[in-house]
Amino acid sequence: MPKAKPAKAQRKAQDPVKVDAKHYKVEAQNKKVRVLRVTYGPGERSVMHDHPASVGVFLTEGRAKFTFPNGKSEERSWKAGETMLMPAEQHLPENLTDKPLELILVEVKT
Repeated sequence: MPKAKPAKAQRKAQDPVKVDAKHYKVEAQNKKVRVLRVTYGPGERSVMHDHPASVGVFLTEGRAKFTFPNGKSEERSWKAGETMLMPAEQHLPENLTDKPLELILVEVKT
């Protein structure tokens, strides 16, 4: 009888506050949401991490590159004061501008 192939290990979710405390700070949280202040200096990048479904409130204008686990990437941009609904995703962000990037990210807990 052939041996069964071992199941691939599930990758553990990477909390940005734990793996990149330089850029992610908890401002408040309760049973339903966690509010993060996200700050990146000019040209700074993070490490691969996860976010649940979230609402982003952008305090500064910005443009960033998001690299995904499959190696693909995309650029995203926004204006100061813009609010954006974001699906849950895993990514590695990089500030593509020569200015600081700052936003408030409200993560929905499930």
